[in-house]
Amino acid sequence: MSSSQPFIPSSPISPSAGHLRKSKYTFKHLSQLALSSPACPLRVIAHIDLDAFYAQCEGVRLGIAEDQPLAVQQWQGLIAINYPARKFGLSRFIDISEAKKLCPSIILQHVATWREGDAKWAYHEDAFAHIATHKVSLDPYRLESRRILSTIKDVLPAAPVQRVEKASVDEVFLDLSAQIHSILLERYPEISGPAPYDDPTESLPRPPTTALDWNTDALVDLDNHETEDDDPDWDDIAMLVGSEIVSSVRAAIRERLKYTCSAGIARNKMIAKLGSAHKKPNQQTIVRNRAVQQFMGGFKFTKIRNLGGKLGEDVVAKFGTEEVKELLDVSLPQLKSKLGDDTGSWVYEIIRGEDSSEVNSRTQIKSMLSAKSFRPTINSSDQAVKWLRIFVADIFSRLVEEGVLEHKRRPKTINLHHRQGGQMRSRQAPIPSGRALDENVLFEIAKNLLGQIIVDGRAWPCANLQLSVGGFEEGPTGNRGIGGFLVRGEEAKAMKRESEAHASEHGELRAEKRPKNEHGAIQRFLSRQETSHGDSDEDISSIPTHPDIRSVPPDVSRDGQQPKCDDGPPQPASSDTFTCSVCQTILPLMQREEHEDWHFAKSIVAAEKGDPSHQAWTAHGARPKTTTATRRLGASNVNGGHSQKKVAKGQSRLAFG
Repeated sequence: MSSSQPFIPSSPISPSAGHLRKSKYTFKHLSQLALSSPACPLRVIAHIDLDAFYAQCEGVRLGIAEDQPLAVQQWQGLIAINYPARKFGLSRFIDISEAKKLCPSIILQHVATWREGDAKWAYHEDAFAHIATHKVSLDPYRLESRRILSTIKDVLPAAPVQRVEKASVDEVFLDLSAQIHSILLERYPEISGPAPYDDPTESLPRPPTTALDWNTDALVDLDNHETEDDDPDWDDIAMLVGSEIVSSVRAAIRERLKYTCSAGIARNKMIAKLGSAHKKPNQQTIVRNRAVQQFMGGFKFTKIRNLGGKLGEDVVAKFGTEEVKELLDVSLPQLKSKLGDDTGSWVYEIIRGEDSSEVNSRTQIKSMLSAKSFRPTINSSDQAVKWLRIFVADIFSRLVEEGVLEHKRRPKTINLHHRQGGQMRSRQAPIPSGRALDENVLFEIAKNLLGQIIVDGRAWPCANLQLSVGGFEEGPTGNRGIGGFLVRGEEAKAMKRESEAHASEHGELRAEKRPKNEHGAIQRFLSRQETSHGDSDEDISSIPTHPDIRSVPPDVSRDGQQPKCDDGPPQPASSDTFTCSVCQTILPLMQREEHEDWHFAKSIVAAEKGDPSHQAWTAHGARPKTTTATRRLGASNVNGGHSQKKVAKGQSRLAFG
């Protein structure tokens, strides 16, 4: 690629500004590129597709030469064929015997299977002959897919610049826009400054180069009205930088994991996916913005994602063609009239290469399924339960990969689907969230769901069983295990020495020597009472024998007695108040129990100090029933009984009565 050269940016004060050609792209478009906006015309999307992925996985696992014909077998059919074998005319799902006739040197590797009664999938040489007792496992390919995805993420910058979407087990979308924006500013400082007049709609200066070295496997020809003699614009520069990034990603996959992959680079997901299939294997295709119509015209629209199936058949039936170039001649009103406004508008844009779908960075799966079609059918609950055990083991092994043991992700529901004849029945149950999730939990729920289906009747013969989990929820983030709160070794010793030195310096009493009754339940209770009656900071021994004046009604004096009155005796309390028999305080009736509890606790403290005044409470008539205070303080008998528990060191028994 041509290197960056000195360039004078467009500026309102530059005398040569009028002689500089402007780009058709603006500073606003450049800002949109940094945000990976789907509306940005400079946007660059890549699609990476592993070549004959299952076959590659087996070839790498077995250490087979890359030019050796190899196919992956499932029962009596082939589900993946490497490119050397395709040269012999082999295709997917071809009969095994026919494949050997066409390519006698081919290696046929059966997929891994779960064997009835086993707790783990494995490769069994005779699996193809035991379809009734084996179940296909694709776990080896899922594991390799995870390694490939991890490698891709390692090569790219970290989030949020990195945008990676796992589209399937063997294909990935990359939005390279934000990364390309950073590279452009570094290589071309003339566009890094503010827009002239601070107007984002001002055009960018043209790139300081007239030729680009694409150095790629396939560069799609330009549209009919475009020529290679035209100077490149910033969309071409962005596409070239994207191609460099994709080349580095593919090289890392090749070097680290020995896999080859093909890639497509374009302005959106739809064109990028078509591009990755344009030249295979192990090649990458660039579809520039000026080449979209040329590229799209060579396709059948039924090959475009979401334009196959019933919709594609409907379009073919109504317009008599499946060629994009022929459908381009159909006007928008015609498409709307025959397909409806929404569908007609969508088809009109998609065949012209317009696609605004985003690359979704969320690559986590939403559900997991394990299933088996029975040939011959099964006819008993014992057989079904054996398969449920395999399904559970299959699903749980994948849950472990998702981090269920580390509480990262966890499914909320489990579903069982049962087919008998032409009837499919389903049952669903929640997965308990208050306990650890393991195979036994899933197995018991699955058996219960099967029992519900059997009770309904007509369960046998069973032709198909499917077990799935879904509704995944993320575990707590940022939490530490208990080990994170513990201090060990020298650090713990150092902290202990520091604590002891601090205590000695301030004359503090060591915790093990402190009388246990200083900060016990009684003191905590009294402290709460004092806080409720006032804001006293005094020691417990100096607490007055009655509540603070702020808790006393206005007609009660600070000493707890009713005020003297020259014109008569004290007024009696009303029906919604009571007069304390000890301190003669009048309080709201609703505070009576708490007030008496307070006196009771005070009497216990007095008894601890040998003060005979603690008898005053009982002399004035203690309540014989168990009060709130006795419950809080752990008293076993308020009528003079003693607790039978051993008295702790530093404490003494209290006599009541």
